[in-house]
Amino acid sequence: MKVLLYSEGKNSFSKSGVGQALNHQIEALGENNVEVTLDKDDTYDLVHINTIGIKSYDMLKEAKKLNKPVIFHTHTTYEDFRGSIKGSYFLSPIIKFWAKKLYNAADYLISPSEYTKNLIKTKYLEKDKEIRVISNGVNTKKFKKSEELKQKFLNEYKNIYDIRKPLIITAGLPFERKGIRDFVEIVNKCSDYQFLWFGSSSVKSMLPKRIQDIIDNPPKNLVFPGYVEKDILIGAFSAAKAFLFTTYEENEGIVVLETFSAKLPLVVRDIPVYNDWIEDGKSCFKAKDNEEFCQKIKNIVENKVENLDDIIKNAYNVACERDLKLIGAKYKKYYEDILNNFR
Repeated sequence: MKVLLYSEGKNSFSKSGVGQALNHQIEALGENNVEVTLDKDDTYDLVHINTIGIKSYDMLKEAKKLNKPVIFHTHTTYEDFRGSIKGSYFLSPIIKFWAKKLYNAADYLISPSEYTKNLIKTKYLEKDKEIRVISNGVNTKKFKKSEELKQKFLNEYKNIYDIRKPLIITAGLPFERKGIRDFVEIVNKCSDYQFLWFGSSSVKSMLPKRIQDIIDNPPKNLVFPGYVEKDILIGAFSAAKAFLFTTYEENEGIVVLETFSAKLPLVVRDIPVYNDWIEDGKSCFKAKDNEEFCQKIKNIVENKVENLDDIIKNAYNVACERDLKLIGAKYKKYYEDILNNFR
């Protein structure tokens, strides 16, 4: 069995969630000895498409001509695209049109969460179709706290911020949808803490001016380091007191799994995607508004959470259930089922 993992604009999307998901697929399938190609001109038994552009549509049509099964991964939705780049609210209906067209044309679909599966089922599909839920996964062996990488991070950043302050971090593209304006308000309320927002700065010119202004003129206790190498990121996870995720919409959120894997407390917005698999006070801390975000961060930093060790342990177990080796086995099983039953 040979699988074509297709994603257009690999360079453009390499630092996005879709780009990271593709890397996870390659790693997960490699762990399960599934042969993979990224070359659309190579031979393959089925194609697994991650993007919804014109070239992805061409790939779908080409595979169908060859009578090869086509799987679409439902990373992209209208709901997820709004509040990202300039003009995203204007462009989002076009994104929805293309997503509907391609998801309906695909033979099979994969969604990263039950939430996204239900969204696609109710708002995108014209007729019922199986949607397999498979997490984007996380490498729990690699993404874990490291004292060595913590020291490397602190040595590199000691001249950038006051490393004596409790550190709160987040990671992701600095989109409005990610709650960046709320994040800044929380930063201002928690002036005794240091905040870092990791995420590619190469998209800055594509962002609305109000978001560019935040990045150019952040509060004194907030730094935007941009995209950093994995070792530095793991070092930051190792040094931080909590991970703050103010996002308004996700299809899963790979950073949630990375936070769990690194055994770092997660403070996350209480949104539907997290209803059925992570629980407030058991594996994370959920907040509905900025006051609640601030209070939950302070409780963690000031050691006012009695069962914090249990919460971190439960969260780590969630990550282990979604380890890339297990995710790769799920992909492999689904691919085999498809090839055995494809017309």
